[in-house]
Amino acid sequence: MRRFLIVLFFPVFLAACGAESVWAPDELVARNVYRHPGPTTLTLITMKNTGSGNGAHTGLMINASQRVLWDPAGTFAHSSIPERNDVIFGVTPRIEQFYLSYHSRETYYTVQQTVEVSPDVAEMALRAVMAYGAVPKANCTRSTAEILRGLPGFEGFSVSFFPNNLHDQFAEIPGVVTIEYRETDADDKDIAAAEIDAAIRAGQ
Repeated sequence: MRRFLIVLFFPVFLAACGAESVWAPDELVARNVYRHPGPTTLTLITMKNTGSGNGAHTGLMINASQRVLWDPAGTFAHSSIPERNDVIFGVTPRIEQFYLSYHSRETYYTVQQTVEVSPDVAEMALRAVMAYGAVPKANCTRSTAEILRGLPGFEGFSVSFFPNNLHDQFAEIPGVVTIEYRETDADDKDIAAAEIDAAIRAGQ
């Protein structure tokens, strides 16, 4: 009976581990390519509970030959913002602000940790996130840690499912710059998404 149950539930387990593939068309991606002025950087983004401080989500912004946001298993999306398997393209300061605002509310705040890296390392990170593929739910930190530990200077990072673990490892990098972002909106991402949609439609 036990073997039968394992076989019975195995397909369900595989389905739960899957991730939806998203692939924006070439024209939309090309039209939105953006490189932020200044040095090449990696920015770890951690969403934390305002009460407990526990981490809830992990993202990675990469400023290389273009600036993208790696948002593994994330829910930030808009029809005008190109995405390919958790990689968001065209991350202008406006889109970056939308992303931070979407994740920051009365119950959660956002921490950005930025470190300057060589152009080669930034480009390696860009290629890594573009090749990684769609990430299953609850694997945002694990996938990000795997990408980071494949880069020169980050080989000592351990892989964890816990956002605070990766946040604390990133904090040990010499020269890291940390910024907290907070908002007092209601605890409802749908409200934030609707406000972002309205701002995009209004051209703000």
